[in-house]
Amino acid sequence: MSQPHLNVAISAAERAGAMMRRQLEHVDSIPVTRKARHDYVSDIDRACEAEIVREISRFYPDHAILAEESGSQGESEHLWIIDPLDGTSNYLHGIPHFAVSISLQFRGKTELGVVFDPMRDELFTAVRGKGAHLNKKRIRVSQRIKLDEAIIATAFPFRQRQHMKTYLNIFNRLWEQAEDFRRAGTASLDLAYVACGRVDAFFEIGLKPWDVSAGALLVREAGGVVTDFTGNDKVEETDSVIAAPYKIMTAMRRIIEPRWKAAQAQPS
Repeated sequence: MSQPHLNVAISAAERAGAMMRRQLEHVDSIPVTRKARHDYVSDIDRACEAEIVREISRFYPDHAILAEESGSQGESEHLWIIDPLDGTSNYLHGIPHFAVSISLQFRGKTELGVVFDPMRDELFTAVRGKGAHLNKKRIRVSQRIKLDEAIIATAFPFRQRQHMKTYLNIFNRLWEQAEDFRRAGTASLDLAYVACGRVDAFFEIGLKPWDVSAGALLVREAGGVVTDFTGNDKVEETDSVIAAPYKIMTAMRRIIEPRWKAAQAQPS
């Protein structure tokens, strides 16, 4: 992808981020709709998404879009995948930890990714084959190689609570070996933090393409590995993810994969 594609993604993310900052002072008055149990959308999600789509379409009207709130729009070899406000629950509770996530795929491969944290003014970007950056400075995944040295980011499967027993089985085994855990509530930032080495790994169940597409590219371009719980690297097509440097990933998969497969093999 060209620099103009990245520039458009950055501009769109920054416009949405500015809107979030302006409205945060009035968060108690923002209308909220329940999409499903434990899953909500606010007017600010919709407004940010509309702003992002408008900005992208202004430059690339023939490109397709997959957005969290408005779904799939158009058909093209180019597909923009958008989460306008990742961390809606944090936002609505006034917790200043949320982000905009935008990626661009070409023929099914993610070519660029942008994750923007408007509260810290941190812009994470990645272009396939050109590395990952935080505010234009090159970033790399953690150099730790042992699970007992690792801080792992995670999240409970709140949208797929049928997996809670399996999740706790995995969590308990990892807890015995890892240094510590973090649960911050914004998957795109969890992945960005893996990419820049703030946390050593991340795993979660129940994610969507817009949650992981940009962040997965960040991790890969920062030297890490991203797969689902069974080793499939097309994480946009599954509902689980592990992201880590190679040696920590290997140790995590030894714990996660057999427990996940055993749970999937049980009759529902």
